[in-house]
Amino acid sequence: MRVVLLVAALLVLQPATGWAEWQLTPFLGATFGGTSSFLDLGQEAGKRKLAVGVGGTWLGTFIGVEGEIVWVPGFFEDPLFVRSSSVTTMTGNFVLTLPRKYTEYGLRPYLVAGGGLVRVNIDSGQVGSDILDVRTSLGVLDFGGGATGFLTDRIGLNWDVRYFRSLGGKEGTGLSFGKEQISFWRLTMGVAVRLGKVR
Repeated sequence: MRVVLLVAALLVLQPATGWAEWQLTPFLGATFGGTSSFLDLGQEAGKRKLAVGVGGTWLGTFIGVEGEIVWVPGFFEDPLFVRSSSVTTMTGNFVLTLPRKYTEYGLRPYLVAGGGLVRVNIDSGQVGSDILDVRTSLGVLDFGGGATGFLTDRIGLNWDVRYFRSLGGKEGTGLSFGKEQISFWRLTMGVAVRLGKVR
């Protein structure tokens, strides 16, 4: 709670300059290094999986806020036990970055941290039985960083790496061993678009 209050105070107190901006960033990437308490005989959670998402960011001089949604299809893909699966994250984050005036002609690095929800869906496809099926939402924390470099006043490229780890979780959902849990790393590359008036 103290961290949230500190960041909120920094957002209010940061210099009021013309450098504030909105960015929209659609991106593609991959998850890797994942672990999970859900039944995963093929250890699919630890393998690379396609991630598709979009984020929206408001950046002030050095502090910002961000929201994003990401879909990872086939996270628990297994031809014998899983017909379809997906993991979806919906998070809100605080952003700490260098002032734009110092990085106008190069990469603007940043750090992010926040949380939200992770939705896990597993359809076993077993006729007459849903014992392996999972439909659950868990709290999730994430942190990471990246950099954005603009090619024009409006269009740029973004590189980002983050770690996600679920919180809480119930016992014995589907064939979960212990409490429901999922964690993974995510690496992405996207197109950053400045919205509104460009200064």
